[in-house]
Amino acid sequence: MCAAEKLYKALQEDFGFEGATGSIRFNLKDYQITVEQNNVVGNILEEWLDKWMTSKGITHIHNERQASPDFWLNPDDLEKDWLEVKSFTGSPNFDVAAFRSFINLIIDKPWKLHSKHLLIKYKSEKGIVTIEKFWMKNLWEICSTSGSWPVKVQYKNKVIVNIRPSTWYSESVGYHSFECLEDFLAALEETIYRYHDTRSTIAEHWSKRLCKSYKEHYGKELAIPRWNDIKSKYIKEE
Repeated sequence: MCAAEKLYKALQEDFGFEGATGSIRFNLKDYQITVEQNNVVGNILEEWLDKWMTSKGITHIHNERQASPDFWLNPDDLEKDWLEVKSFTGSPNFDVAAFRSFINLIIDKPWKLHSKHLLIKYKSEKGIVTIEKFWMKNLWEICSTSGSWPVKVQYKNKVIVNIRPSTWYSESVGYHSFECLEDFLAALEETIYRYHDTRSTIAEHWSKRLCKSYKEHYGKELAIPRWNDIKSKYIKEE
């Protein structure tokens, strides 16, 4: 069992994370309020997780910079056991990663492809935060294709900004999550080819560079299929 799975089990079985309730309070001098804004909950949950892991003796490093990952779960090897934490209300509305930085980062640091994602769905009513459900997922398990791009992205003003999440927990959605890392990378490569800003700059050699870096780090080949050969698994023909 990897470090992330042990953390998930501890949250689930030892703490009772799902269904837990709490509130965020702010005290200035002699006046205290209960914070009702949702936009601070994600950061507070991440900080809470850091302190809770410390209290339980779970070894980790909290990355306090706005950079990947949020946590290293193996302080002795910072190229293993990366953990990203994403919180949301309603349907998943967070950014998986910034598109341009991500496609470059995974060549420099291919181990990011195997980072785990702790996904926390919560609701907030009148200052009371309730953890509705939480998951531990691989990167490709929270990504999907879309009607516009092989990988679901945020596309604004003719610019791909971010990779956006699938609704991994629902069977009724139109586009299901990728089944494996290789399928995700096939869709990502096709997106790089289709996107005007990367088509003429990095698309031609991107896959070869990634596979070379991956093999140098893991000692095994990364076989990325052609998107056209596998897209029928993810896109229903009309």
